[in-house]
Formats: sequence, structure tokens, C-alpha cells
Amino acid sequence: MKAHNGMRPHDIVVLLKIIALGEKPWKNKDLAAALYLSQSEISESISRSEFAGLISSDRRKVYKMALESFLLNGLKYVFPVKPGSLSKGILTSHSAPLMSKYFSTDEPYVWPDISGKHRGMVIAPLYQGAIAAAKEDQVLYELLVICDVFRVGRVREIKKAHELMIEIFKSENHVASN
Repeated sequence: MKAHNGMRPHDIVVLLKIIALGEKPWKNKDLAAALYLSQSEISESISRSEFAGLISSDRRKVYKMALESFLLNGLKYVFPVKPGSLSKGILTSHSAPLMSKYFSTDEPYVWPDISGKHRGMVIAPLYQGAIAAAKEDQVLYELLVICDVFRVGRVREIKKAHELMIEIFKSENHVASN
């Protein structure tokens, strides 16, 4: 077994995609295509997550409580981000539809995307392919929005995002598109 040299940002997205798929069967090549990563990146990512105790040894079951704890308490320290310049993009964090039902804002946050319809302060996604992957899978998009709230949100936003994440994690019958 290779030495564990720390988690990578796309490792989180791989685990979230597995959760978004719910009970739908998958192969590494399916994850690779859906997340715009290579099959070897998927394999190495899952190995790191197994070593970290975030996925079972058969590599099929994400340990949701462990992942929840990491996302809530560690994500902002391991993969920090600061809002940047203004750009056109896709809404994220407290500005995204999932969260804007609960919070209003004068300063929207966006992932930079030329086809985006909103202007706001740029939040770098966990990795570049996350934007394209999120466009194709609503559940994954919502989970990534929640991750961005954990990375840049205020206490009330984080609390609500945590509640929403628990709801999504409890649901096993997602209709995720590929």
C-alpha cells in the first residue's frame, strides 16, 4: 500500500459523488467520466479515502458520519478559500438556490463559469472539474454548495448547511444524472 500523503480536494468530490449516486451501482470509469478525472485519479482518490477511514475497505460504502465530521470541522482548514474578484458564474455557498431560500445576500458568491448567469465574488471550487460535474448532477451540486458554505460561511449559514447535508446523507434514493 502506498503511503498516505494527505487528502486532495477532488477526493472530497469523489466521495460526495458516490453519496449522490445513492444505491445506483458504479464503477471507477463511471466516476471518472462524471467527475472529469482519470480512472487512475479515481483509484488513487478512493485509496486515500480508505486509508483516512472515509470509505469502507470494499470501497463501496462512504462512512457518512466520518465524512460529515471532516467536512464540518476540517474542510475550511484543509482546503481554505477566500472570496475573490467579481466575475460571471454559477451561484454557490449562501447564494445558491439551496441556501438562498434561508438567507439573503447583497454579495453573491459564484464559481467562475463563462456560461454562468450571475455576477458575484469568485469562490474557487474544490477542483476545476467540479463545476462541469455539478452542472450534470443536482445532488452533487447541492453537496458542493454545502461544502462551500463550510469553507466561507457564517455560523448561521453553516448550521443550516449542516442540517441540509444530514438530510441529503440520509436519503439513499437520489436521482443523480451522469
